[in-house]
Amino acid sequence: MGASRNGAPLHSIRDLPMSKVTTLGATRAAGRHTGFAWGWMGVALLAHTSWGAYPVLARYLQTVSGLPSMALLGFGNLIAVALLLPFVHRHIRLRHLRSPMLWAFSLVVVLRAITNLLSARFTLAIYVQLITLMTPLLVALLSAGLFRERLPPYTWPAIGLSLLGSLLMMSGDMGGGLGLALTSADLLGIGLALVSMFCLAIYMLLVPRTVKETLPGEAVLMMQLVSLTLTCGAISVLAGEDLGRFAAIGPRDWAVFAAFVVFVLLGANMGQITALRHLGAPLVSSTMAWRLCATLALAALLLGERLTTPWQILGTLVVLATITAYLWRQRRPA
Repeated sequence: MGASRNGAPLHSIRDLPMSKVTTLGATRAAGRHTGFAWGWMGVALLAHTSWGAYPVLARYLQTVSGLPSMALLGFGNLIAVALLLPFVHRHIRLRHLRSPMLWAFSLVVVLRAITNLLSARFTLAIYVQLITLMTPLLVALLSAGLFRERLPPYTWPAIGLSLLGSLLMMSGDMGGGLGLALTSADLLGIGLALVSMFCLAIYMLLVPRTVKETLPGEAVLMMQLVSLTLTCGAISVLAGEDLGRFAAIGPRDWAVFAAFVVFVLLGANMGQITALRHLGAPLVSSTMAWRLCATLALAALLLGERLTTPWQILGTLVVLATITAYLWRQRRPA
């Protein structure tokens, strides 16, 4: 119970002046909206964490567990399809298959997934994620070159600083001078990661066009999972991969495989799509640098891959600061 200006008691909100009721309602609505946004921001960070885990789990399953690459991707996506189909089948129509954009989208997704998985087989998970983090910069360049869109502010400085930070992260021991410490396998993996980054950039350019064609997100996601299952399964059979490796792995390997399917193939995709719908691409992508943090932490725990020199730590800080500042800058009008 409160009191009015003249001392009379206020028994309920109905006793308040209308201006105060309006202000109180707006304050409560703003509070609910803020809490709602922070909730979806948490979903976006979880999705970024899962994508950060991708190269680590993929590298572990291929190099430690010894699972064949195409069978791993095909089998993993098959399980993801089986888990997802009961929940999304109502949103899928055969007429969606007549969309050329959906088929182009699926082709890019298949190329992206295969090159991304193989890159983690040949080089460090940290390097794979580092290159993936450069994708927004490539998207800006492709948009300017292909669609004559205006290049976002500070794109060229961001590219320069990111390349500098990347070179520092790939450098060797300070005692022998500053130089790249890369093997031939690293170069192959980095080359595959660059191809994968290009495919991801095309993917990001195609996503808005699937929206314009009113393709439901469930249909797009299911199409990419089915395409990966069929393509990778066929390649695995034609390549004669040893499927018996799945019967030879232990409980720890199966746990990593389950995490790969549930938290990456399903969780990362669904979390990212949901967060994009509620927050929009600028806000979701502004926290993309978190993926590198997740990769660094999980690679150290699961693979023993760590930053070992001051140069590498400095390079990591440069990349994280540059990408974060660049993406946050794009959230504001020029």
